[in-house]
Amino acid sequence: MDNIDIIAKLSDMKIVDYKNTLALVSLIEVLVEKGIIQKDDIALKAAEIDKIECDK
Repeated sequence: MDNIDIIAKLSDMKIVDYKNTLALVSLIEVLVEKGIIQKDDIALKAAEIDKIECDK
């Protein structure tokens, strides 16, 4: 695999990462706007999951 292939794959990965992040942020905002969840719920759950992952 040459450098051009690696750069192209990294570019593709960045695009996929951006689209996934956009989808998650959009979903969270809709749920917050509809009163289904609060942003604090997301922050607490993220901290909880992060702690579990760090403890492994």
